[in-house]
Amino acid sequence: MTTTTTVDATTGTATDTGAPGWELDADHVEFQRVVRGFVDREVRPVIEEAERAGRPPQSLWQAWGAAGLLGLGIEEADGGTGGDALAITLFAEEMARASGGLAVSALVSAYMAAPHIAAYGTAEQRARYLPAIAAGTSIAAIAVTEPGAGSNVAGLTTRAEATADGFALSGTKMFITNGGIADVTIVAARTGGPGHGGITTFLVDTGTPGLSVGEPLRKLGWHGSDTREVVLDGCVVASDAVLGAENRGFHQIMERFQLERVVLAGMGLGHAAECLVAATEYAREREVFGGPLLALQTIRHRLAAMTVELEAARLLTYQAAARLDAGHPEAPRSVAIAKYHAAIAANRIVDEALQLFGGSGYLEETPVARHYRDVRILRIGGGTDEIQLEVLAKDLIR
Repeated sequence: MTTTTTVDATTGTATDTGAPGWELDADHVEFQRVVRGFVDREVRPVIEEAERAGRPPQSLWQAWGAAGLLGLGIEEADGGTGGDALAITLFAEEMARASGGLAVSALVSAYMAAPHIAAYGTAEQRARYLPAIAAGTSIAAIAVTEPGAGSNVAGLTTRAEATADGFALSGTKMFITNGGIADVTIVAARTGGPGHGGITTFLVDTGTPGLSVGEPLRKLGWHGSDTREVVLDGCVVASDAVLGAENRGFHQIMERFQLERVVLAGMGLGHAAECLVAATEYAREREVFGGPLLALQTIRHRLAAMTVELEAARLLTYQAAARLDAGHPEAPRSVAIAKYHAAIAANRIVDEALQLFGGSGYLEETPVARHYRDVRILRIGGGTDEIQLEVLAKDLIR
């Protein structure tokens, strides 16, 4: 962040002003512009196709990779394109302006699964997986959540029993994004006793005997993404499939959760910004009682209030990303605040936008209806509202 640009709360566009404050620097402004052009050109035309298929088209994975949008935060030596958490957040925001389902597909592979490999993988593991993920020729998933263990990661029950030359994994994972299309899945399993200290993460290639997936889950939103149950039935992996340190998986997951939560907050910004623009344009064009809807003070004030909520969420989210990049001691707290506020604010803004559209907003052919379905999960995924409040509440009792 720097002090030379300003962000328009309605459109999300940043421009150079020289004014002080929490603003995007010139490099991030240019990156945002490039991503927005990419989204308009490559993503919006395939939304309906992805919604029907329940997954992004293969051509989009290739386009993401060719544009360097899946390698942010990965070292160039590992096939990445550099970049930082703030750039990843901007990518999430711009993608969600078009489609939450398509956004989360790319984000899970490149910025929720791949960072585990980048941070904890051996040189061999990084070389095997990261260049292909960054290029969009390989897709990654991460399987932590279970039917009985969501927010309580320490309570997962999937087991990894030691064998002569590796481990045999057994258990069931639930709500796994990219579960049916992934080439590699990061699986969290218990290698030790109960609690935080007995969890290890593993790299499991698709096609490994004992690994299977259920049918695509029918979801309220994110129709353009693949979500499934993942079943491990004596799935045998070699010892070199261990990702990071044995029995340190819980701590690794918690560390990577910080970026995941900022990314989800960024998605909220995108949904909210897109719907605010759409609602404002609709209010300007819709004729009621002999004049435009925007002529009514109550409507103008509602749009203004939505703008305030979006601006606050954007500043909190960008600050959290910048603090992650800087290794700021308050970064985890900022992340929890941003995730909590952005998710709730985005839900309110999208709901208000649908209300302003009236009956037409309730029709599936109206994009605001898709955003309404897609945005709700942001208060659940990556740590619920309640989890973020608990993170913050712990500071009160220290």
